[in-house]
Amino acid sequence: MKLSPQRVPAFLRDPGACRVVLLYGEDHGMIRDRAAALVRAVAGSLDDPFLVAELGREDAGTLTDEANSLPLTGGRRVVRLRETTDAVADRVADILRSAAPALVILEAAGLATRSRLRSIVEAAPDGVAIGCYPEEGRALGDTIRAVLGDVGVAIDADALTWLSDHLGADRVSTRAEAEKLALYAGPRGRVDLTAAMACVGDLAGLSLDDALFAATAGDVARADRALELALAEGATPVGVLRAGLMHLQRVHRVRLVVDAGRDVADAVKSARPPVFFRRVAAFSRSVELWPSASLVAAMGGLSEAELGCKQTGAPDGVLARNAVLALARRAAGAARRR
Repeated sequence: MKLSPQRVPAFLRDPGACRVVLLYGEDHGMIRDRAAALVRAVAGSLDDPFLVAELGREDAGTLTDEANSLPLTGGRRVVRLRETTDAVADRVADILRSAAPALVILEAAGLATRSRLRSIVEAAPDGVAIGCYPEEGRALGDTIRAVLGDVGVAIDADALTWLSDHLGADRVSTRAEAEKLALYAGPRGRVDLTAAMACVGDLAGLSLDDALFAATAGDVARADRALELALAEGATPVGVLRAGLMHLQRVHRVRLVVDAGRDVADAVKSARPPVFFRRVAAFSRSVELWPSASLVAAMGGLSEAELGCKQTGAPDGVLARNAVLALARRAAGAARRR
């Protein structure tokens, strides 16, 4: 089933008899945050070796076996698969048809709207799909207030409005900035506009998606800052490159629509999943700057960089950073020639 936003908090505290949870959408931080909440709810901690199995994309072949494994110490096992794609759809369907006892959590940032995996999970009575998109408006304000309220810190209305305009791109960075404000204000303190503006720095609200959107739009400095933050917050070099590849594929699909005769604005509206409104300008600029042939070449470059990252002893962080910044410099050069 597809869970409504109102039911998500209670579900994260107690997923009940659910056996497969699919977390999809554009907010990578929210996906990680919600996955961690589910692991804690079922296993009690994130790092219990007997109850928690963490799998990467390369381990997807063991998903069925892990889901069917019984814990040695009692309780219920959790199997967490990161960087999930439609390639595991058949395995997930098999798990849902079986009596596998574990809770399987699938982290699938950037999954297509018409994904087969999503259709399978939503159709299953013991499967749940949860969309994870950047918060805005009241939802973002509620998150900021909740983080501050947990330690008894209040916030002025104008400060909350200012923060809502500068945060929200990624759940993890939003929470980190709110926690920093809470520490600044102290127990039972209050955050005013001056404190908010003083504490929330230039990197606030930036995410891996911001790095990629900025890169293809030719904003080298913003791409560099956002990528630095994403890596510091736990994004892996291979994960960065795969996210970059999915981003280029998305730009390419829209570029093909433009090449077929549609104007850029209409073509961007056809993107699936829809482009988050705060990123429409950067995405539109990317479509304008990148011809189809250049996008195909860039996708090949990211794939080569990913292979390089997997070589023993390779400086994977440097390779990923250079690949993303090469996109930014190429786009910036195209912008100067226009």
